[in-house]
Amino acid sequence: MLYLGIDQHARQLTISLRNEDGDVVQARQVSTQPEKIQAFFQQLTRERLNSDDSFVAVVEVCGFNDWLIRMLHDYRCHKVILIQPDDRKKQKTDRRDAAGLSELLWVNRNRLLRGKPVRGLRQVEIPSTTDQENRRLTTLRKEAGQAQTRIILRIKHMLRRYNLYWEMPTKTFPTKPAIAWLKRLVLPQIDRWELDQLLTDLDRSRQRLQELETLIAERCSNNEAAILLTSTPGVGAYTATALACRVGRVDRFPHARSLANYWGLTPGCRNSGEQQRTGSITKAGSTTARWLLAQMTRQVLRKDTRLREWFKRIKRRRGSSIARVAVMRKLATIIWHMLKKQKSYTECRALSAA
Repeated sequence: MLYLGIDQHARQLTISLRNEDGDVVQARQVSTQPEKIQAFFQQLTRERLNSDDSFVAVVEVCGFNDWLIRMLHDYRCHKVILIQPDDRKKQKTDRRDAAGLSELLWVNRNRLLRGKPVRGLRQVEIPSTTDQENRRLTTLRKEAGQAQTRIILRIKHMLRRYNLYWEMPTKTFPTKPAIAWLKRLVLPQIDRWELDQLLTDLDRSRQRLQELETLIAERCSNNEAAILLTSTPGVGAYTATALACRVGRVDRFPHARSLANYWGLTPGCRNSGEQQRTGSITKAGSTTARWLLAQMTRQVLRKDTRLREWFKRIKRRRGSSIARVAVMRKLATIIWHMLKKQKSYTECRALSAA
């Protein structure tokens, strides 16, 4: 078995290869051009590996790991381990990073190959192809909604500049009567052109949102975990699919609180001796998951009486903000129970009450 540490960049890879004894047998840089990177791995498998041998690779997570992970599996890679990068170092080069990764992999090879955690090392789960697609799709849906909100705010700002907001035929926007009124509105030439462009962008944005929601609804209907999450009050196909793909395999979380910790909803601590310090939540993990849980909180508090009473008790003692974060953490634990036990929201709440 060989141990390969890879420091990945857009234009090149820096690799450090160690044998079973922990000695570096190869250290070099390889261009990420398809023909050069394929030639390197072909040479690696031909010269360094026996017919029944394989290698393990460790890579720091970044935004473009997908193609490299697929290529490693094509060249007899037994396992790819993704890890979270360390804090910024005072002395940093690509060769040092690659050598450090390969040494880290060799030293902890027994635990890493068996899938066990290593203290001080944050491992990243490699999501399935379906989860990767769902993550990208739901991220596009979130960005499209934010883009539409920006367009609406710009239109409202233009109306306030001329104090025309009171003349809008409907209180809410966008509506068909309001858009028709905006198209007939008389404004100076430059402002009229800008408003026409904003209305065109708004129409495209609404069409894009509708197409994304249709795709997400189709994927939600084929995802058992997402279907379970739709039983939560106020949760539709978009929220259920986005949360399900960001949980992945629920078996990797041994406890319900592990999922809340994974999403950064547990308080940070800095304890030493007699000093016991707890701070705000860590905000680790997916920001999209925390944002969706915050949206869920408003809907669930309206329909879940027991949870609303629990929220009010915490609010009286600690304030509204802390109480809402506590509800978000509670929802994360409920989601874990729903996916682990394959039960709906109502069934999990009934078991909790019993």
